[in-house]
Amino acid sequence: MTSLRPRSGMGIPDLFRMFEGEWPFGEHHSMRMETFTDEGAFVVRCELPGVNPDEDIHINVEGNQLKIDAERRHEERAERYSEFYYGSLSRTMLLPASCNTDDINAEYENGVLTIRIPRRETEVSREIPVARKGK
Repeated sequence: MTSLRPRSGMGIPDLFRMFEGEWPFGEHHSMRMETFTDEGAFVVRCELPGVNPDEDIHINVEGNQLKIDAERRHEERAERYSEFYYGSLSRTMLLPASCNTDDINAEYENGVLTIRIPRRETEVSREIPVARKGK
């Protein structure tokens, strides 16, 4: 039977979680994400359980940078033990050059934020001839 009480020792996963926030272990945490290509679109998925998408998720694009900010709020309780992360979450990433940032779609379902960015057709590469100077 598994105990719901915290263990006294610190394990390897606990060490990794310690370094996910700002130094020195502030309230600002990184969100977990994955990226992939699907049906001609660049897709970014972020784990954001417990976040209100109407008020607490903000997505901005500037040039080729995508920035996602979120806030996970908690309720004050008299006696509590929690391993949940509360506070600000933020992630900034560079988008591939082929992304069309004029037509971005974002959806939130079951604690996962999915951002789809259509890709433009990439230009065919071509070789550039090198001229000799002085001839």
